[in-house]
Amino acid sequence: MLTEIAPANLHVFPYPRGARYKFPAAKSVWIFGSKEKKFKPNEEIFGEGESTDYIYRMVSGTVRSYRSLGQGRRKIEAFRLRGDIFGLDAGEEREFSAEAIDDVSVLIARRSTSVGATADYQTIHELWAATARELRRVQQHALLLAMNSRQRVACFLLEMSRRLGEPEIIELPMSRQDIADYLGLTIETVSRTITQFETKGIVKLPTSRHIVLRNPMALQQMNE
Repeated sequence: MLTEIAPANLHVFPYPRGARYKFPAAKSVWIFGSKEKKFKPNEEIFGEGESTDYIYRMVSGTVRSYRSLGQGRRKIEAFRLRGDIFGLDAGEEREFSAEAIDDVSVLIARRSTSVGATADYQTIHELWAATARELRRVQQHALLLAMNSRQRVACFLLEMSRRLGEPEIIELPMSRQDIADYLGLTIETVSRTITQFETKGIVKLPTSRHIVLRNPMALQQMNE
């Protein structure tokens, strides 16, 4: 989810800059039409083991994709923001659950219609591109989990800055626990690392979810 190159030099993200605010090309209407559905915070969109009959495109809000690990534990594998296409599972059953973090609106399309014999070139091209981005995201998230805790948190902040379209100010929709479950860390480690960044003047924390990047270059240099 973070870079298209080696973890020692993190600069490129598979998501477009400002993905939350700039809706991608309107050609997606060929796939999704106008069937829109809304979800409330913490409401499930689909669950592990369910059928993969539908694919989704984010209109607004934030979704977490996760797998339950038992005993109340979970692994968050992605955060979906505006414009993201998700639900492109390879098999016939969902490998992850998807749940709204805040108020969410998505466009829904039947998988059979999107990839069947009646699908046109635009539809096939866009779904192919979305599948390629998803593959890169999975590979890059695996690289992220090989880093130390300071590098993971730094990469996360840079990723959110880019995806939310704000180079210096980040309004995080997700909780510290969500971040910890995404980075494979404890919530204490995430909080302690961000506090260390603040002490060093790298970030400023007006609130727990409002983060000002005072020195983005320092975050980047942690991974060089």
